[in-house]
This record gives sequence, structure tokens and C-alpha cells, in this order.
Amino acid sequence: MRDLFGNGIFATDGENWRHQRKLASHEFSTKVLRDFSSDVFRINAAKLAEKISYAAANRITINMQDLLMRTTMDSMFKVGLGFELNTLSGSDESSIRFSKAFDEANSLVYYRYVDMFWQVKRQLNIGSEAKLKKNIQIIDDFVMQLIHQKREQMKNRHDQKAREDILSRFILASEEDPVTMNDRYLRDIVLSFLIAGKDTTANTLSWFIYMLCKNPIVQDKIAYEIKESVELAQEDNIETFTARLKQGAIDKMQYLHATLTETLRLYPAVPVDGKMADEDDLLPNGYRVIKGDGMNYMIYAMGRMKYLWGEDAEEFRPERWLVDGIFQQESPYKFISFNAGPRTCLGKEFAYRQMKIMAATLIHFFRFKLEDESKSPVYKTMFTLHMDQGLHLFVYPRNISA
Repeated sequence: MRDLFGNGIFATDGENWRHQRKLASHEFSTKVLRDFSSDVFRINAAKLAEKISYAAANRITINMQDLLMRTTMDSMFKVGLGFELNTLSGSDESSIRFSKAFDEANSLVYYRYVDMFWQVKRQLNIGSEAKLKKNIQIIDDFVMQLIHQKREQMKNRHDQKAREDILSRFILASEEDPVTMNDRYLRDIVLSFLIAGKDTTANTLSWFIYMLCKNPIVQDKIAYEIKESVELAQEDNIETFTARLKQGAIDKMQYLHATLTETLRLYPAVPVDGKMADEDDLLPNGYRVIKGDGMNYMIYAMGRMKYLWGEDAEEFRPERWLVDGIFQQESPYKFISFNAGPRTCLGKEFAYRQMKIMAATLIHFFRFKLEDESKSPVYKTMFTLHMDQGLHLFVYPRNISA
């Protein structure tokens, strides 16, 4: 993974990991980042809804996964680096090249896990490794240029808005340790945040909408809850509606929260994860682990275990998360989509906020139906649970019956 992620938090251990974890933990807890990111999520949710509105009016099918990938890329790029990428509009050729290179590099790095000749190919610069090298060069050139631009901006600007995005805040932190936190280190940190916030959220929302198409009653329940949670104006449009999706409103959406969580139980954004034993240990089932042993655990399989979730484990039932209409957390060691222990996902609340703003906007204005009801989605082998060939849907304004 190092060629793509460098010394970012997903591909490092020890002091580097602790340093990034501490910095990230502080930044994710700040009100400045929370408010800034929420504004970005609302703006991009509105842009996505406008694009879907055009498709609905013209009875054009859409690839929802592709649109969500573009939207979350734009959101995370703005939150992560402070720049507009505009891949959803497709107006900037260099942005589109970067986005495609990023997605393809992610897939090619994962392919190394099953390609026993990847190191030979890398040395000879042929096949998939030649393609990966080219994509990483595109990524590096683009991100490094933006880091240099950001440093220049921060020299010339002293207002608070220049410090809202993650990169700006890490650049400020780098002033205390410029040797460790050089531009290459910042590049690794930023790319880790991009993949953490982009693919996971877009994939989860894709599976969420797929499950709503399979369960139209759940789709209607969410639409009703949104109406109850947001103060609607008589002449509401997309922009004015998203502006009202403040924290208080989305906190009321307990059923939506439960539905997203139920989606993650059955379709975890990261379906398999690995750990390595730091010391000799004995697992609860009596299995002995030796220091240095590697071990994978199947998050996807765990979400379907009757042993953990009961006889209806494979049934999509958001109500399992609610008691008297209020969402109830499960142990992170049972519901492990956000990891557990020292490596619990720092962006959990960040992710839910982005997903709820996006989902509330889409479900309030539109109804979704699968283009082909007989086809089941096929997984694409990547770090995240991606639908191969995308999610193709018919979309209708919510006040018009399909």
C-alpha cells in the first residue's frame, strides 16, 4: 500500500501512527472543522440533487454510485484541501484526471494482494504496475501543487476561513515540526483522509439506496421522518431545504440513522480487515496467537451471523436498532464497521453527518427504483465494498408516482 498511501495513517504503525492519530483526533473534535464540513456537505448535496432533478424531469436513468463517488470526492477534497474539485459538474479536465487516477490506483494497489508477480512487474514497469505508477504520478503532481498553493495562500492570508480545511490545520501544526511534517508527509495524510471519507461514504450510500429500492416501505418511512424533522417552507426548493439541514434537524432523524447503520451491518464499507499480534495472546475461543501473527476478520460475514444478530440476521430491518423510536448503539466489537479499540474510526460522526445530509436531501425530493429489478449487484474487489458496473436507477420526483 505504501506507493499510494506513503506514511499515511492506514499504512503506518508506531510513532508515525501515534503522531497522526493524535493530530487527527484533535482536528476532528474542533467546532471549526465540524461547521465547515457541514456547510460543504449541504452545498454538495444540493448540487447532486439538482443534477438528479434534471434526470428525473427528462426520464433519464442514472448511475447513482458514480454520482455519489463524484459528490463525496468533491466534498472531501474541499474539506481535506480547501479547494473546489468540481468532478460532479465535470467542468475541470485536470480534476477529472486526478479523480480517475485516484480511483484506479486504489483498485490496482488492492490487486497486489492477489498478484504474486506484482513486485516483478513493478521492477520491470510493465502491466498493472506500469499503469499504477502512471496514476500515482498524476496524483502526486496534482496534490503537491495544491499543497504548495495552500502554503502560499496561508502566507498571504490571516483570516480564519483560510484555516478551516484539514490541510490548512495540518500545515499550521507542521510549523512546530517542519522536518517530520514536510510536503510529502502532508500528501500522505491528505490522501488517507480522501479515501477514508470518499469511498466509504459513497459506497455506503449506494448500498443504502439499493436497499431502499428493495424495501419501498422503508423509503417512505424515511421520507415521512424527514418531513417531521425539518421545518419546511411553503415555497421550498433544494437550496433552501438543504440550508435547514442543521445538526438539530438531522439529530431528530433516528430512523434514518438506524437505516444507514443497518446498511453498514449488511454491507460494511470495509468488508475485511487485518490485524497483527503485538505480543503472544490467547483468543477467547482458546486459539493461541504468537507475536507477529497476521489475522484477518470478515466484517461482512460478522454482520450476517445469527450467533451475533439472531435468526433474522440476513434480513434488512432498521427497527432492530430502535427502542421506543430512539437509536441504540451496539458494542463496537459486535458492530465493527467503524473498527474498535485504539483504532476506532475518528471520522464516525463526520461520516454519519455527511451521509444523513446527503440521504435526507435525496429522499425528500426523489423516489428511486432499480433499472433492472432482476439483477443483483456484483462486488468489485477493492479496499471498500464497491458495486461493479455501478447502481443504475430510475428516479422520480417524490410527489409523482412511479
